[in-house]
Amino acid sequence: MSKINQTRVTEFILLGLTDRQELQPMLFVIFLVIYLITVVGNLGMIALIRNEPKLHTPMYFFLSHLSFVDLCYSTNVTPQMLVNFLSERKAISFVGCIIQFHFFITLVITDHYILAVMAYDRYVAICNPLLYSIKMSKTICISLVTAPYVYGFVNGLVQTILLLRLSFCGPNEINHFYCADPPLMVLSCSDTYIKKAAMFIVAGSNLTWSLAIILTSYIFIFVAILRIHSTEGRRKAFSTCGSHLTAVTISFGTLFCMYLRPPSETSVEQGKIVAVFYIFVSPMLNPLIYSLRNKDVKDAVKRIVKKKLQAK
Repeated sequence: MSKINQTRVTEFILLGLTDRQELQPMLFVIFLVIYLITVVGNLGMIALIRNEPKLHTPMYFFLSHLSFVDLCYSTNVTPQMLVNFLSERKAISFVGCIIQFHFFITLVITDHYILAVMAYDRYVAICNPLLYSIKMSKTICISLVTAPYVYGFVNGLVQTILLLRLSFCGPNEINHFYCADPPLMVLSCSDTYIKKAAMFIVAGSNLTWSLAIILTSYIFIFVAILRIHSTEGRRKAFSTCGSHLTAVTISFGTLFCMYLRPPSETSVEQGKIVAVFYIFVSPMLNPLIYSLRNKDVKDAVKRIVKKKLQAK
């Protein structure tokens, strides 16, 4: 035990997306642009919802929190990654790695249950419109959005504690661009059976339960839409769900590929490509998806632009 303590890892080296030095400046520019679009898009969505009275509804309240979570977990990874693109020594401290790991798990789980809450909101709006104001009151909305944050934090804390129980006594090179579950377990010099089992249980159960809520909500939604006789009524009902379904497909599709596989060198390499879509592409696209496919958001943007032009 004393020998392990003497050689315990105090920092990790993040190998990143590629070891080809000539690609690092180009990758830095690409991911910087993606991150700036993500920040501007999500902050813009939050500001728009906050300042536009017509968007002060449960649906957009939940969307503002989805934008906040997207912004947070992209920020949790991207700045460190951008620094590493331009650094010769791509190091992250052990404590920094653990913090990044904890918040990533927390925010991923929070993100998926907020998507589930948004699906439930659409279910109530379409299937029980007369009771919508009662079932989605301000108090209930706050409770529905608080629960994913608390649940996500607790899950992240449990996973972090289990990770801290592992011994890391060398090597310390993480074959990834952030501190992720599979590559960290590959590096551990202790038995990872419990941590692997916990990862599969937590990832599998949370993906399954949140997706089950979404699918169940949409089954009832589609049945209700099919009962609408007017074409215009059906079109409006579908339009309120299209953006959310697109975001769900991108988010859940990439996570199933990322986590529901045994940790190995091959799965880690494949996981890097999947992680790029989940961590960078999805948070960047969500504001665009909701703004381009949503009439209320487009109308709100037009009103704000018109006010700005009139002010000049």
